[in-house]
Amino acid sequence: MMTVLVTGGAGYIGSHMVLELLDAGEKVVVLDNLSTGRRSAVPAGVELIVGDFGDEVLVKDLLVRRNVDAIIHFAAKIVVPESVADPLGYYLNNTASARSLLACAVAQKVKHFIFSSTAAVYGEPEQNPVSEGESLKPVSPYGRSKLMVEWMLEDTSHAHDLRYVVLRYFNVAGADPQGRAGQSFPNATHLIKVAVQAALGMRKGMEVFGTDYPTPDGSCLRDYIQVSDLARAHMAALKHLRGGGENLTANCGYERGYSVLEVVETVKRVSGVDFDVKISGRRPGDPAAIVAANEKVRHVLGWKPIHDNLDEIVRQALAWEKKLLAEKA
Repeated sequence: MMTVLVTGGAGYIGSHMVLELLDAGEKVVVLDNLSTGRRSAVPAGVELIVGDFGDEVLVKDLLVRRNVDAIIHFAAKIVVPESVADPLGYYLNNTASARSLLACAVAQKVKHFIFSSTAAVYGEPEQNPVSEGESLKPVSPYGRSKLMVEWMLEDTSHAHDLRYVVLRYFNVAGADPQGRAGQSFPNATHLIKVAVQAALGMRKGMEVFGTDYPTPDGSCLRDYIQVSDLARAHMAALKHLRGGGENLTANCGYERGYSVLEVVETVKRVSGVDFDVKISGRRPGDPAAIVAANEKVRHVLGWKPIHDNLDEIVRQALAWEKKLLAEKA
């Protein structure tokens, strides 16, 4: 039986992908350096190899020994302001190491590659919802580091027998509806996780960065996609590639935006807790509004969202955070 390699499979989105693969009867191996992932996020019975995806000796050996036919690549640094402060760290991890991973895939004749990209490749889009054909003008080293990998995939596919799907995520949120996985990194910067932690008293309130954007209420507008829906898009991508499908780049979002202030109010309402919100200045690298056009992922991959409901997403995030608190008690 062929095996799917999930890099970053002990992290937030990667752990949901592993569950999705297991539910579909796939054989999975996880490669994660555990810098932000958790060993406990990898389900029992799934092999976890602790190491870096840029380690070519380790990866080549793994691809051969585990009979890998597809790589789903999640492992990356993802904090936009941090990328502005440490661009070389982001280019090393997200771009240079991805080049090494691709070299291993080509050397070992792995035919299918699914890449976790980002809406940050668009920068400040000229129109919303933004389609995949929009000009790419990333404004942060994070966005640039991901776009470079998209370019590498395109060029590598022309030269070698490798087919790929690039999925450009918008804002990922929520948790596994069965409570098996969620956003566990304690210093995560995801808005919904931060707001939920504020509601549960784990933070002394929270900050909203900028209320002077050209949006209806002045705060940034984002498209929030539930994490299990996102994992299902990857499963559809894997089926597409194994069925002989062509290379594809597709947005993953719901084609609807919520402002930061709307999300904060939703968390307050769903949790029943009022918490302090401090208004701060804009952060570098944050576009005013970005919402996904999702026709490609729907029509080419046949993906349909199941959890497109902000209240449900917030409830999942609350339940997961309470579970983490109970584990610490």
